[in-house]
Amino acid sequence: MPMSEKPSVMFVCVHNAGRSQMGAAWTRHLSGGAVEVRSAGSAPADSINPAVHEAMLEVGIDLAGETPKIITPEAVQASDVVVTMGCGDTCPYFPGTRYEDWVLEDPAGQDVAMVRRVRDEIRVRVETLLRDLDVPVVGSAG
Repeated sequence: MPMSEKPSVMFVCVHNAGRSQMGAAWTRHLSGGAVEVRSAGSAPADSINPAVHEAMLEVGIDLAGETPKIITPEAVQASDVVVTMGCGDTCPYFPGTRYEDWVLEDPAGQDVAMVRRVRDEIRVRVETLLRDLDVPVVGSAG
């Protein structure tokens, strides 16, 4: 599928409560809205990980309005890039969609100090992804 005028990126992890939410939030923030962003999980949690929420608040990004969502084939197919973060074989595959697998520690059950490291690593990877998509990095935080 060719990229549309506004590229779309989907972040997927198992619970959609940590890594994928941080990836989506950084992409929205750092692209200044120039990217259509989705996130989902193969087995969504009931709510965002509290340590993830706290770590993102520290850099001025509030995840309070976000909720974990189930991955759907339609959402994957509608995305130009799908970034997986430990969802294994549960992610649907569609020819023509760009896939990246980011190996990151799972913040589930971890303290805020550990989550900060994952948060900062995700930010660096999102900045690289935006440059690859020819999207200027405009937002700043922390």
